[in-house]
Amino acid sequence: VQLQACGGGAVQAGGSRRLSCSASGRQFINYTVAWFRQAAGKEREFVSAVKYGVGTTYYSDSVKGRFTISRDNDKKTVYLQMNSLQLEDTAVYYCAAASFLHDDYYSVKRYYNFWGQGTQVTVAS
Repeated sequence: VQLQACGGGAVQAGGSRRLSCSASGRQFINYTVAWFRQAAGKEREFVSAVKYGVGTTYYSDSVKGRFTISRDNDKKTVYLQMNSLQLEDTAVYYCAAASFLHDDYYSVKRYYNFWGQGTQVTVAS
């Protein structure tokens, strides 16, 4: 599967932004799709994931209550709605996918074998 992330840009602190991750290929419903982010000089970290099939969602503690992940299997697209953005949310955001990923590994980047190109989100004060 090929992934394309878009929707990044500059936003003021407290504002909102929606990222999209569009997939090509078949059986999209069989893939857990996640968002990771990487700030300058830091490791890539898990943000959120939506499980294959039933669509169970997962969030890191740093974004819980502010970000919402959702998927539209007909459109083969996963969305990340980001609200109440903070300066520390500034990063390049990547979407990633893995088929039939076990629940224990949704936040572990090495288990994702398909990655999008990343989209920059910059939060300014």
